[in-house]
Amino acid sequence: MRKLAVALSFLLLSSQAFALDVAGVNVAPTVSARQKTLTLNGAGVRKKLFVKVYVGSLYTERKVTTPAQLLADPGEKLIRMSFVYKKVEKEKIVEVFAEGLANNSPGVATSAEAKAFLSWFTADFMGGDTVDISLSPDGTVAASHNGKALGTVRSPALVQGVLLIWFGEKPADAGLKKGMLGQG
Repeated sequence: MRKLAVALSFLLLSSQAFALDVAGVNVAPTVSARQKTLTLNGAGVRKKLFVKVYVGSLYTERKVTTPAQLLADPGEKLIRMSFVYKKVEKEKIVEVFAEGLANNSPGVATSAEAKAFLSWFTADFMGGDTVDISLSPDGTVAASHNGKALGTVRSPALVQGVLLIWFGEKPADAGLKKGMLGQG
């Protein structure tokens, strides 16, 4: 019986360690957002050409496997970007976010709320930095950089628009999209 317990413990620990290491980043199995515990839905690597830029992780209350399920899900969501590249300039992140909004949510891209969202990113991101984007069913979008709040805005349309940056028809990285949906 003891051998079985040890073997099961080893199997559980080894499968968790394997499942939670993405490109050298230890991806947490759960996070807290707005007093809820969210579970890792999936993770992947954002690449630009052959360069690994960040590990993207999607946390949800319920498992989703398609963009339609994600957009229809009424629960809290959190996208975590764990940067692995040595330095990503703030202008590049703002440009990519603006492009993702324009490509997937053109009506949202020019809104005052989208402009406010883009204005939050005023610092470069260095390897080891973490950016969290929290998306709530009440329409609240909030972001933090290494735990420091960047801003909050309430707009259900922006919640959908931000999700579509990663999960729309024209995502910046199709492989990352698949990974965050647990398909990669």
